[in-house]
Amino acid sequence: MQQYETVIILTPLLSEEAAKEVLTKFNKLMTDNGAEIVHEDNWGLKKLAYPIQKKTTGYYHLTTFKAPGEFINKLEVEYKRDERVMRFLTVSLDKHALAFSEKKRSGAFNKNKETKTEEVAK
Repeated sequence: MQQYETVIILTPLLSEEAAKEVLTKFNKLMTDNGAEIVHEDNWGLKKLAYPIQKKTTGYYHLTTFKAPGEFINKLEVEYKRDERVMRFLTVSLDKHALAFSEKKRSGAFNKNKETKTEEVAK
């Protein structure tokens, strides 16, 4: 199974509960079709670079998962059918992206900044 990463932007009109409901729906779709969710990261409400559907903000959510290749088309069709999803992007991760993603999850990038900040403070 290949590893993928998908980012979806949900409409800002949703409440926190409704946004969680949408994410639960897509996670259930993934697991029902043989995908394994590796990591989830909720980025929350962010300002968009340009307006989408006359909205300037959106709920961002990143999901990293392992799935068979034929499942991706089914997932993207479901994203397109749901009017609460404004945009989505699904990418396949190669070995370099996997290594970067693992370092990011383990906090390797944040540790270096904290160490440098402590050194500057001394």
